[in-house]
Amino acid sequence: MTRDDGKRDFALREGDDESVFSGNTPRHAALKAARRLDPASDEESARAEEIRLREKGTSKVHVYEGWAWEEDAPDDAPDWMPGEVTEANVSKKGIELEDAG
Repeated sequence: MTRDDGKRDFALREGDDESVFSGNTPRHAALKAARRLDPASDEESARAEEIRLREKGTSKVHVYEGWAWEEDAPDDAPDWMPGEVTEANVSKKGIELEDAG
């Protein structure tokens, strides 16, 4: 379901916890979720993990593989930004329909 600002909400379920990520597309929300993964020291050594996001107001579950890694902050980074930042990438695996029962 689209909000007034054009963004959609996606719920990430991990055990009993549910986090909600917003984005214009499912990929935007998946990238936000992937940044919360345990980051590797570089992109080549990052391990992909499955990310399942249920789109609020629908029965669609967007399935991604996501991975995260640490990189040095850019040279023009603001003072409040830490020296290392977490980068992430995702690859879509498909869409599943959640049972209505």
